[in-house]
Amino acid sequence: MDAPTLRFRLPRAVGSLVAAAAAALALAAAPVRADYPDRPIHLVVPFPAGGGADILARTIMPRVARELGTTIVVENRPGAGGNVGAEYVARAAPDGYTLLYGTNGTHAINRALYGSLAFDPVRDFAPVSRMTQIAALVVVYPGLPVATVGELVAYAKANPGKVFFASAGNGTTSHLAGELFRTVAQVDVVHTPYRGGALAANDLMGGHVALMIDVMPNVLPLAQGGKLRALAVTTAARVPAAPEIPTVAESGLPGFEVSAWDGVLAPAGTPTAVIDRLNAAIRAALADPEVRAALVARGAQPVPGTPEAFARHIAAESEKWAQVVKKAGAKVD
Repeated sequence: MDAPTLRFRLPRAVGSLVAAAAAALALAAAPVRADYPDRPIHLVVPFPAGGGADILARTIMPRVARELGTTIVVENRPGAGGNVGAEYVARAAPDGYTLLYGTNGTHAINRALYGSLAFDPVRDFAPVSRMTQIAALVVVYPGLPVATVGELVAYAKANPGKVFFASAGNGTTSHLAGELFRTVAQVDVVHTPYRGGALAANDLMGGHVALMIDVMPNVLPLAQGGKLRALAVTTAARVPAAPEIPTVAESGLPGFEVSAWDGVLAPAGTPTAVIDRLNAAIRAALADPEVRAALVARGAQPVPGTPEAFARHIAAESEKWAQVVKKAGAKVD
């Protein structure tokens, strides 16, 4: 069955988003104390504790803290697909002591998915560094009588409206990936949002829902432990953490390709020297062999870069995910 590809040609509007992101970076020009940081830094993870985002943040940040010579407190502020925590950081003092763990959800998907946001993902933030690209995994309840994506599609078509897919919440990667599966496979599956990936996975293990397409840090260990059945990864190529698992494209849905990403952002107006100090610490952490090995084992590929490169990435991803949301017909009021 032919399926629409998820690779995109980006329209000219991307230029305006890049310009806006550059303007946010330009605001970060105030002088900074030479002894930064001289107290603990708070990193707001806008998702529940125990989920994939939380796990990755807590894998990377201890090494960043050591590089900075301070403590980084990971603070979970979940709600509204990451919007609650993102808004909190957008309104925080631009002094480098309150940062956001941002994702393709908070900084690309949500502006298209939600009717209105109380913050601007570009103007209200100064990008610090991208951190990882994250594969997602199609997993099902082990009692479901399917072993491949093809069998899952056939089962869903034989049971229209009766197959429920879980997500970590409206606007998350798992939500949009499920909507894309519905449209590309042309099946009638029903979205069931949860307050975080861990809660969704628990209900999936219990058979309350049938299916989830979630980031690998959240569900790969459960699949490896036999608590869930892994059918396919959503990236273009198989992932080193589980090379035995085929891709969705290999499994009968050519062109289906989804991956998530994360990074650190500061409130707009944060001094350039602070941004640069944080960027250097994150890049050093992601170069650490132990940190890299831990990330790769969970299906996350380290991709550090400059603040400017991260701003360009956010702009391009905003356009891409806007098209994904439109194609899926998803909306949250």
